[in-house]
Amino acid sequence: MVDLQVVPRASRVAVGPLVGSGPERRLRVAVMAPPVDGKANEAVVAALAEALNTRRRDVSILRGETGRQKTARIAGVSLAALEAAVR
Repeated sequence: MVDLQVVPRASRVAVGPLVGSGPERRLRVAVMAPPVDGKANEAVVAALAEALNTRRRDVSILRGETGRQKTARIAGVSLAALEAAVR
């Protein structure tokens, strides 16, 4: 599981960097989609899947579907691999 800080309506799609410190560390994910009708959530899933070279169905949002702070599960990707991919 990975904690996310989502930035909807961004000028470009970007995954990373890690923001915060200690237990408050979150992966920043910027998406161009607006936070309406789940469009930003779909864009977050797509951006994470592309950045981590995995399938969309392997990425799911566990908590925070209506907020900017989310928790996601990415099947088959370790935390070390995730940190290496966003550097």
